[in-house]
Amino acid sequence: MTTSGISRRGALRMFGIGALGMAGVGALGACAPSPSNSGSASNGGDTKSKDFDFTSWSLNEEAARPAIEKIIAAWEKAEKSKVRAVSYPYNEYLSQLTLKLGGGETTGAIHLDIAWLAAVAQMGKLADLGSVAPKGGYTDVALKSGVYDGKQYGLPWNTGSIGVIANSKLLAKAGIKKHPATVEEFEDALRAIKGLGGGVVPYAAATKVAQLKDIFPWMQTFGCTLMDGEKVTIGDDASVDAVTWYKKLHDAKLIAADVDRFDARALFGQGKAAFYDDAVIGKGVTAAQSKDKTLADAMQPMMRPVLRSGDTPQALLWGGVIAIVNGKGQDAATEFALHTTSDLATTSEYFTSRALPPSTTAGLADPKVAQDTFTTEWTEKITKTATGSPFWQFAQNAQIEEAVAKQVQAVLVGKSKPKDAMRKAGEEVAALIKR
Repeated sequence: MTTSGISRRGALRMFGIGALGMAGVGALGACAPSPSNSGSASNGGDTKSKDFDFTSWSLNEEAARPAIEKIIAAWEKAEKSKVRAVSYPYNEYLSQLTLKLGGGETTGAIHLDIAWLAAVAQMGKLADLGSVAPKGGYTDVALKSGVYDGKQYGLPWNTGSIGVIANSKLLAKAGIKKHPATVEEFEDALRAIKGLGGGVVPYAAATKVAQLKDIFPWMQTFGCTLMDGEKVTIGDDASVDAVTWYKKLHDAKLIAADVDRFDARALFGQGKAAFYDDAVIGKGVTAAQSKDKTLADAMQPMMRPVLRSGDTPQALLWGGVIAIVNGKGQDAATEFALHTTSDLATTSEYFTSRALPPSTTAGLADPKVAQDTFTTEWTEKITKTATGSPFWQFAQNAQIEEAVAKQVQAVLVGKSKPKDAMRKAGEEVAALIKR
């Protein structure tokens, strides 16, 4: 996750898609102790050992590895300990990690995408970090990203969100003087931008199955909660309204067919899109790929438009946490995780090298971070109200997202009506959850 370019695998990582091996997680979780027993589950090693493992997919990525190796080396020197670095490619990471964890072969600290925390916590191998987390000075939204079933299983390393990025140059050209705040204003803005001609796609929204889970924040914008307790609410009037609106944008050519995150970045980078959805690091990634060297200055974080004035803007939480495995090296690994995620000098240097927002109040206030206007505005406008997906708690999350995405795409291509598609999507999600 860098600002100077990104591999396809790295981009997949941002949005929790790819071969996550969730079926394997479910199989392991079925025979593992429950999270409530996690305080006693252990690999049997010496919890006081100063030596431990640190497992992270980022250690497998050329752009990320040097910054993390520097953190590890500094820790080893200061603490006179040995940290064994372990890594797997991102698309294999979760399945490999859960297999090793289930077999008692994984110890120490482990880096987790926040979308995976619930599935791993359900294995009953993670330490409860509730007594440690208050020491870090983390923001409230960051702390919540490390919580599952009421317990703090992860210390937030980097916390951001997926939201809307606007091209101020295109908006100005279309006579739009301020960001649209409501869905109605947004649609009006899209029509004004379409009027510019030249092949512009006003909103480079996701329309391919791989990224169509981007519809979830729009469903929430229209009032669908996705879940209410244990009940799946997809299929209600609000979800139907959201998909009907999405279809209207599609038919009016305000969004385009067959667009995924990579296509959206390309369109935006070419000056052919005024809005698109991305993570906070999207500015660096997209600007680096663009021939327009002034694009970065035109990129602005925008709060997702709300249905009615006064509603809370919707955004999906995004980031990573460090969790601790009960057993060998547990105490030292916990201190390492706390240091890595909250030490001001460490988080500041990590931000400088990777442009990933810190998870602490002090880290966000650090001049190196605060002077990055885009990151600061993103935190205030988008991450502030971001929430995790209610489906992350299920090992079948990937299948759930795909089931809904396929039904939305069926609507877009005219193979299904919104009401029928959402009813079917809700039924499929409910069936997946009951597995």
